[in-house]
Amino acid sequence: MRAAERGGIVLTTYGRSIGFCIDPIEKRPLNHFLLGTPVLSFGTAGCNLACKFCQNWDISKSRGIDTLADAAPPKALARAAERLGCRSVAFTCNDPVIFLEYAVDVAGACHALGLRTVAVTAGSVSPPARADLFRHVDAANVDLKGFSEDFYHRLCTEHLQPVLDTLVYLKREIMVWLEITTLLIPGENDSTAEIEALAAWIAEYLGPDVPLHFGAFNPDFKMVSTPATPPATLTRAREIALRHGLRYVYTGSVHDPVGGSTYCPGCGQCVIKRDWYVLGA
Repeated sequence: MRAAERGGIVLTTYGRSIGFCIDPIEKRPLNHFLLGTPVLSFGTAGCNLACKFCQNWDISKSRGIDTLADAAPPKALARAAERLGCRSVAFTCNDPVIFLEYAVDVAGACHALGLRTVAVTAGSVSPPARADLFRHVDAANVDLKGFSEDFYHRLCTEHLQPVLDTLVYLKREIMVWLEITTLLIPGENDSTAEIEALAAWIAEYLGPDVPLHFGAFNPDFKMVSTPATPPATLTRAREIALRHGLRYVYTGSVHDPVGGSTYCPGCGQCVIKRDWYVLGA
């Protein structure tokens, strides 16, 4: 008997998706997972947060009836990824937390074909749902949106601690490759003190080897009057994080070969050159 017939909650976005595209895995962004390979990305509609600076607001703030035009059953989606030469499938555009059942079934279909799965998530999820989702995921990029309760409450209508709990869970309790992204918004979460606190927390609770990406904000949604992030802010944030002992810190959404490349933490030699999403030597 279907959930609807039992009076239960039905996931109306199941098997209906949007945002299909083939990306380099570095665009998710993941710089230490299947590097240089293509990933099939997709999402659904809606979000469990209400970020005023959302960069995908046309998807995350839409209703499924307005947005989702493409049917994509899990097995068909996995077969399409395999046929197109992708090594993985990414749940992105909006948070897979809100289409958990669909994401889990897609992950199962992908694993049956030898494909990996990637969750791009804000990390705001209850412990039971966290376990249900991430035990089916191979890699995650968690959007740590800031490092103050005021920022999360005022701009995201959410709280900081659940996201920190998810990060610790992914690093310490389950075999999921983890990278972190923080979008730096001028005047909101880009102060030296906040970046130092963020980097120090990662070093202490997650360890120095978890890659951290600083992304550039572009005026959008309810913050169109806020200026875009200057590249110099990203460079400053990267230098701060490196000084706090993090070994792999990147700048994103800008052309910055230095900030986008990977260096040996021992000798400092560049081992993977990147410019934007393009790999060099």
